[in-house]
Amino acid sequence: MNAFIQLKPGKDISIKRKHHWVFSGAIATKTPGLTSGDLVDVRNDKGNSVATGFYGQGSIAVRIAAFEKVPLDASFWLHSLKKAYSLRQRLGLTEDSQTNVYRLFHGEGDLMPGLIIDYYNGTAVIQAHHEGIHKQLPDIVSALQNIYGEKLQAVYDKSDSTLPGKAAESDGVVFGTPETQVVSENGHLFEIDWEKGQKTGFFIDQRENRHLLAHYAAGKKVLNTFCYSGGFSVYALKAGAKEVHSVDISASAIALTDKNVALNGLSKANHRSVAADVLHYLKDFHRDFELIVLDPPAFAKHIRSRHQAVQAYKRINALAIKNICPGGLLFTFSCSQVVDMTLFAHTVTAAAMEAGREVKILHQLTQPGDHPINIFHPETAYLKGLVLYVV
Repeated sequence: MNAFIQLKPGKDISIKRKHHWVFSGAIATKTPGLTSGDLVDVRNDKGNSVATGFYGQGSIAVRIAAFEKVPLDASFWLHSLKKAYSLRQRLGLTEDSQTNVYRLFHGEGDLMPGLIIDYYNGTAVIQAHHEGIHKQLPDIVSALQNIYGEKLQAVYDKSDSTLPGKAAESDGVVFGTPETQVVSENGHLFEIDWEKGQKTGFFIDQRENRHLLAHYAAGKKVLNTFCYSGGFSVYALKAGAKEVHSVDISASAIALTDKNVALNGLSKANHRSVAADVLHYLKDFHRDFELIVLDPPAFAKHIRSRHQAVQAYKRINALAIKNICPGGLLFTFSCSQVVDMTLFAHTVTAAAMEAGREVKILHQLTQPGDHPINIFHPETAYLKGLVLYVV
């Protein structure tokens, strides 16, 4: 590893604090001709090595892979993934007879920027968010084979949409043959579309929040908006909800929701799926839903779009609070990294004031333990939610 970047005086403070990003403005000099994905030795202003990382174009110039100078070889990746697997063992996820889907590796939360690995009942789906990570794919796959042994049936690379400039040749199986696309989460069955579905195919991060919703759903009329594959809908129906409406603008998402409802042996009689714009749907219904889920996609992926996102969160929450029946519960979420819990709570408060309803917070929600938050890298805390009681 001969390539390097050298920092300006005092700009190594973020590395001392174990933050994984080096911004372009912190760089004094660098090896000429660096291209995105190159492995670099990060040096302080005195020329001493302080970290190893992946160089990239844009404001985040280096993503730190290790806070020392080390080779990123096969043994490095095996050690990193074994640590991540040990945490999931500690969480009770790796041998759970009721749950065979979980996140194995969560980017900076597991100390490696740009790497996501989700485990789906024998198939590991990898998303590389940086060219440097994607170049390490052979060693990552080898480490997965070492850790899982015969339990690992296949590895699927789904990095085409997450790499800048379409750096991946194409998505596809890079090891083995998937034997099934059906997983179990807390005993609920779901078919996973990791090829065409959102993210890696399923919103694993809502597992504990779906379980909480089931606690409140019995006998209730439920509206699940932005339903995608129907996770909250299936939990509500299995918990004995009187009626569930699943709404998403995507016809393919609605089809997948219907498939998952049927997969769990649930009756179509008390489930209605609607392909519609959620905002328009919220404007039109009357106060007969007793439980509403608002789980939209990230309205803001960059700081420059945060204000617009806040207005969108306020709009949909105001409509839901205004129109939910008295005594109803609203499960409302944001997965926008640049909208933190404080800002989200303030936004929902403004929505409640606009709706003119009395509102109480019953639960403050977040991501589960297999999506760990790195205490030195607060950007890893992205999912936040509130359960509101509306009088």
